[in-house]
Amino acid sequence: MKQFISVKDVADINSLVKKALDFKAAPFAHKTLGANKRIGLLFLNPSLRTRLSTQVASQNLGMEPIVFNVDKEGWALEFMEGAIMNGTTVEHIKDAAPILGNYFDILCIRTFPSLQDKSVDYSEHIIHQFIKYAGIPVVSLESATLHPLQSLTDIITIQESISQNAHLKNKKPKIVLTWAPHIKPIPQCVANSFSEWVNAWGEANFVITHPEGYALAEAYTKGATITHNQDEALKDADFVYVKNWSSYEDYGKVVCTDANWMLTNEKLAVSNNAKVMHCLPVRRNVELSDEILDGRNSLVTKEAANRVWAAQAVLSEILMATNK
Repeated sequence: MKQFISVKDVADINSLVKKALDFKAAPFAHKTLGANKRIGLLFLNPSLRTRLSTQVASQNLGMEPIVFNVDKEGWALEFMEGAIMNGTTVEHIKDAAPILGNYFDILCIRTFPSLQDKSVDYSEHIIHQFIKYAGIPVVSLESATLHPLQSLTDIITIQESISQNAHLKNKKPKIVLTWAPHIKPIPQCVANSFSEWVNAWGEANFVITHPEGYALAEAYTKGATITHNQDEALKDADFVYVKNWSSYEDYGKVVCTDANWMLTNEKLAVSNNAKVMHCLPVRRNVELSDEILDGRNSLVTKEAANRVWAAQAVLSEILMATNK
C-alpha cells in the first residue's frame, strides 16, 4: 500500500480486516516495524478518536507520532496554483509540503469540506496537493468527501460482530445506512465512505434510507438499494448505521429536519435484533436516542475502540511497502 485515501487503495478488504483483528489480539506483535520512523498528523479541523487512535496505533508499531494543529498553530496555507498571496494566506502548500516530506516518513492529513462549492470539495484539492508535493505516503484522516479509516473500522466492527453472533454466520447480512436529524449542515464524508466500502466489500445486502433531497453521489452508492421509507429499510436489518449528512444536490444545505428520523427502540423492533453503529461524536436525542446508545444493541463504543486497529493495519501495510 503506497497511500490510504479511499477503498481504492486497498487490494483486499478482508485481508486488511483480518490484519486489524490480529493486531487487536496482539497489539505489539510488530512493535519494531516502525522503529526510527516518524509520522506526522496534521489537523486542519478538530478531532478526538481519529487523532488519538492513530497516535496509539503508530506507537504500537514503534513510530514516533508528532501532532500539529494547522488551523490553530500554523500559518494559513494557500492551496491554489499561481495564487497571488496578498490576502490572509501566509504559506503555500508547494513550500510547506516538501518540508513535511523531509521531516516525516508518513504524513496523515485531516481536512473538511467548505460545503460551499461542490466542485472544489469533490475535487479533493487539498489532500491531493499534499500528495503531489510531500513526496511520502499520505494517509487520509478524513478529507472533503471521504473518511476511509472510519469506514475500515466499520467493516472491522461488522465482521467482528458476525463472528461473535451465531445467527449472523453463514448469511449475507442486511446493512442499513440511515440518515438522522442534526442541528447544522454536516459533510457527506462518512456516508459517502461507508457506502463506498460496503459496496466494494460486496458481502452484504446494502440499503440506504434518507428523506427526499438527501441522495448521495451515485459514485459511492451505486449497487445499494435506496429508499425514502425508513421503516421499510429497517425491516429484517442486521446492522443499522446512523449518520446525518447535508444535501449533495442542493449542496451543503439542510433540506429536512424531521425529528421522526431519529432511531429508537420502537423503530428497531422490525429489524433482526439489529446492531446499531455511529461514528461519533453524536448528538444524543437528536441523531440517536439515549435508549439506543446505552442499550444492548449499540456497537458504538466497540466501533470507536476499533479505530486503533484499523489505523494500525493501514500503517503496517504502508511501512512494509516502504521498508522493502
